[in-house]
Amino acid sequence: MGILNVTPDSFSDGGDFLSLEQALQRAAQLCQQGADIIDIGGESSRPGATEIAVQEELDRVLPIIEGVADRFDVAISVDTSKPVVMQHAVSAGAAMINDIYALRRDGALDVLARSDVAVCLMHMQGAPDTMQVAPRYKKLPQDVIDFLFERVLTCSAAGISRDRLVVDPGFGFGKNDRHNLQILSNLEQFAELGLPILVGLSRKQWLGNLTAKPVDQRAAAGIAAALAAVERGAHIVRTHDVAGTVDALKVAIAIKQAG
Repeated sequence: MGILNVTPDSFSDGGDFLSLEQALQRAAQLCQQGADIIDIGGESSRPGATEIAVQEELDRVLPIIEGVADRFDVAISVDTSKPVVMQHAVSAGAAMINDIYALRRDGALDVLARSDVAVCLMHMQGAPDTMQVAPRYKKLPQDVIDFLFERVLTCSAAGISRDRLVVDPGFGFGKNDRHNLQILSNLEQFAELGLPILVGLSRKQWLGNLTAKPVDQRAAAGIAAALAAVERGAHIVRTHDVAGTVDALKVAIAIKQAG
């Protein structure tokens, strides 16, 4: 899953792809590098981010969704938590909604129940503007697994079938460095949910803390984390660095198959 943020303030690539032409050029590059899914985001969810208006998010993402759908043979995911944006994104051609709030906002369940697209349910403690202040857990990764299990049950009760669901532990969302490492080290425990696992590890601050590298020099750390995640059961890797991640995963898969 290649990341395409059309925001001025995302932590890694904010402001890089604001125009339609820039965004479509980036989408073409992601496809050429081997992305199977392009995840389009119009609102930053970096630590400390504040929410934008619905219309502003629609203005940012709809032309990009339509443009990518028209030009490229790739699945489109839209990273949003707003029900109105979800509805318009599906109509414009999105095949997945990637929601950091796991459909907890009023109306989100209803919108997705009326569609047939895939849904990624992510765990987040708190909200982006405060989530990194003082995150605490009783037991990891079980606390996160329990949250996702509850959300899966809620989705099923609302009419969203399990075969449409993907789960994301939410690395960096209300988690300190140790929390992230604990979850990644024990990622295989998420298999008890019986659903595909998506991981978003690319260029995260905790990788920067481990390596003492700025955000634009964390590709190798992100690829290492992605390999560890796939080895422990991850099915979808969300990344800014598609080319290197694809190559690394090809080698890892070939080694596994040879054994």
